[in-house]
Formats: sequence, C-alpha cells, structure tokens
Amino acid sequence: MLSRARPAIPLSEPELGGREWEYVKQCLDTGWVSSAGSFVGRFEREVAQRVQVPWAVATVNGTAALHLALRVAGVEPDDEVLVSDLTFIAPANAVRYLGAWPVFLDAEPDYAQLDPDAVAAFLERNCERSGPCPRDRRTGRWVRALLPVDILGHPVDLDPLLELCAAWGLALVEDATESLGARYKGVPVGSRAGLACLSFNGNKIITTGGGGMILASRQDWADRARHLSTQAKDDPVEFVHGAVGYNYRLSNVLAAIGTAQLERLDSFLERKRSLSERYDAALADVPGIVPLGQAPWAESSRWLYTVLVDEARFGMDSRDLLHRLEAAGIQARPLWQPMHLSPAHRDCAAAPCPNAARLHRRALCLPSSVGLTEADQERVVETIRAART
Repeated sequence: MLSRARPAIPLSEPELGGREWEYVKQCLDTGWVSSAGSFVGRFEREVAQRVQVPWAVATVNGTAALHLALRVAGVEPDDEVLVSDLTFIAPANAVRYLGAWPVFLDAEPDYAQLDPDAVAAFLERNCERSGPCPRDRRTGRWVRALLPVDILGHPVDLDPLLELCAAWGLALVEDATESLGARYKGVPVGSRAGLACLSFNGNKIITTGGGGMILASRQDWADRARHLSTQAKDDPVEFVHGAVGYNYRLSNVLAAIGTAQLERLDSFLERKRSLSERYDAALADVPGIVPLGQAPWAESSRWLYTVLVDEARFGMDSRDLLHRLEAAGIQARPLWQPMHLSPAHRDCAAAPCPNAARLHRRALCLPSSVGLTEADQERVVETIRAART
C-alpha cells in the first residue's frame, strides 16, 4: 500500500494561472471591489455569450441562483417542484426556501441523470389537469415547476422534459451548476431552458471562489432576478424597496476572477476530457470498475470522472475502495445521498428511486483536477489496481 506520507492528490482543485491577479489588481487599484464595477457586467455578458443565451445575472453562489430562478419562474409557497433525486442538496433546499415542496424522482441507470420516464410516470399517475399547471391528487398542491440537474458535467436528456413541461404547463429551471461547457445535441447546456443556473464554486470547472449565474431567455426574467438580487431596491437614493429582496449580487472582485477563468474554459475542458480518456484506457481491464457512460447525444464536460464499483467482481465495495484511496493520500468521494433518504427532507414526497439508490451505493468520483499530472493519475490507477490484490 502507498504511504500516507506521500503528497495528497485532491479531488478537484482550481487552476489559477491566467489573468486573475491582473484583473483583481484592477479592482483594488480603482476601489471597485463590491457588487458594483465593470467586471460584474463583463462576466455576465461573456458567460451569456458563451452559453448562447441573451441575458445572465451573476449571484453570490449557485444556490442563490437557484432560489431566485425558482421565484422568477413563479414557484409559490405550498407549490410542488419535481426535482432530481440524485443531486447535491442545494436544489431541494432552494425549493424549501420558497416554502414549496420538492418531489424527488429517480435517475436513469446509464448516465445518472433525471429519468424523463420517471417524470412522465409521476405526472400521469399522480396529477390531474385542473388549471394552469398540474395538481397533485395526493396533496392537492399545484405542481409548478420541474428542476432537472445536469450532474457530474453530463447533460440531462432535455427534449422529452421540455415536451412534458409544455404538455402539462410546468415551468422548467435547469440546474446546470456542474456542467458549464457541456453540450446537449450540439448546443451548450443551459441554452435551451428558459431559466438555467451555474455555479462557480472552488471545485467547479471555472471558479470565482464562490459565485453563481442565472441564465435567462427573457429580459423580464433577467430584470426580475437582478432586481430581487439587489434587495429589490426601486429608488437607490431614497431607499425605497418594492418587495422583499435578497443580498445576492456577486462582487466585482470575484467577477474579475471569473472573467479570467472564463478565458481559459476551452483549455480546461480539453484537459478534463483528456483525463477522462486516460482513465477510461487505464481502467478498462480492471474487473468491477465501470465508468459512467456518455450518451450519444451528449458532450460531457467531464467535471468529475466517476466509476461504478461492482463489489462481486472487484472484491470490495465503493466505500472500502474510498478508504483505500484515502489511506494512499488520494481524495475520492461517493455521490450525494439521494434526496429521498436525506434527513433534512424527510417530510418531502418521493417516487420510488431504485436507480438513484444503486448509483449512490456503487459510484465513486476520482481525482479530476485540471492540473492533475500524469504521474498522479497513474498513482490513482495503480492504487485501484493494487486494492484488488
């Protein structure tokens, strides 16, 4: 076994080697360090251009973006929102911030994304068409929106979800927080939904240290989100506020970092995909280690390289392998606890989610930093191989 004393290999750390220092210095030299300043608008415009949407609104983090987007989409207290079961907890929390209720639906088995068939089955079995949007017969609540999550850099199969939303009168808010740079049927992820959200947390493909973005197809949605994100201030001189808003705007300093990071996005994506291809080749002959696939209609950003561990064939389960990697100074992680199992959301409804539960038991994310060296990647692979012996 490799020694703990060897340098740690992190799961996913930022790569800060571009013009970040130069742009931050401009903020410090001019004094524009808060939520006003040229880099906030520039970052919004350049992200919007990259994702091919007309409007973008920067926020303090991805969770704030989700909260605002759901409110702009019309989600109200005691509504229901259909949410991916296999996701980080932020989307479910954002629904609860509005006094609404998430309903958790299963993942499909091949790519771990929200299953359109599960969405269709829930609507057909549990809902009635009695107004502008479906009503859940079991609870009497309006089902206001659908919140799919593009996890691990891979897009959800969006077309059937858009068709279901159009047929049933649902708003769609796409959580693309992990998938900047991915493409669905040749177009950027986040460009097809009316509202979509990004995250720029420290472990994402590009980072602002913290930060998020709402992508909007309509100007009134963008204007509403921007208004709410700045405390709903209607008169900045007399401090008149027409609604209860939030202090959710991104600072100019963090936007400066994001602007520099965005300039390197293509090289980061190329590196992520190269790492993924090397993992695929190096692990191809290891029994019981199977990478999550990529759909023929998808171009994943490969944010986190993820394998499924078959205990019977590999000789240990995913958590035992996780501990073996940790002992070797290699950071790995399982997928998130499925939302239907979360104590924080024990009072929320869920359809049967066997795929999400199985993927949670078997999945393990491996080191995927843009700056991961070939030598460190070989260490990861060799530690996995050695775990079988």
